Amino acid sequence: MLKEKVAVITGGSRGIGRCIAKKFAQNHANVALIATKDGEEIRNAVKELSSLGITAKAYFANVADMDEMENVAASIIKDFGRVDVLVNNAGITKDNLLMSMKRDEIDAVIDVNLKGCMYSTKAFLRNFLKQKSGNVINISSVVGMMGNKGQTNYSASKAGIIGFTKSLAKEYGKKNLRANAIAPGYIETSMTEVLSDEVKDAIKKEIVLGRLGKPEDVADLALFLASDMSSYITGEVIKVDGGMYV
Repeated sequence: MLKEKVAVITGGSRGIGRCIAKKFAQNHANVALIATKDGEEIRNAVKELSSLGITAKAYFANVADMDEMENVAASIIKDFGRVDVLVNNAGITKDNLLMSMKRDEIDAVIDVNLKGCMYSTKAFLRNFLKQKSGNVINISSVVGMMGNKGQTNYSASKAGIIGFTKSLAKEYGKKNLRANAIAPGYIETSMTEVLSDEVKDAIKKEIVLGRLGKPEDVADLALFLASDMSSYITGEVIKVDGGMYV
């Protein structure tokens, strides 16, 4: 489905990002992973992807630093020759009630989640325009659409990604660049592992399907959006939340 395509995934060493990378590799895409730093997680991810018979490499940059993203994008394009799909998945949480939220808890989440998405896209934009094709998939969140107590910073960053995605689609659609966003609900990752069973049970009661999602649920949609099967879809925000926000 993605044969001969090159995909770049930020935050691809674990969780949803790693699952998307694996799904892409299983469908014959070559994959470049961008992580903040070297370590066992990213090395294992590259090893797993390479075992699937594709080319996989790790790169290191802070997505919240525009210069670092420009440099790492140049390295990836030099190594792979082109980039067809960019998945902006890198994200963090620093939950707190707004009254108690510290400046760092606001700045860090906005810098990584929203600015990181914008800087990463900007870094690869010239490549997309030069080759007259490109596909950007931004990982937002359902709380960017509905809000969530204790997550004003996170919700704002994810809502910003939605606005950014729609604007990007309008700016460059005539240049054959597509941009879409995925808005996951509660997915079984390290972010939800810290929740107590009581909290998880309460969340499940708010979900139409009565369960948390799996990273594969998001990865399957990312594969569809990355493929030519979605060639007439752009500027969309698609929820993967089991019906939590209907």
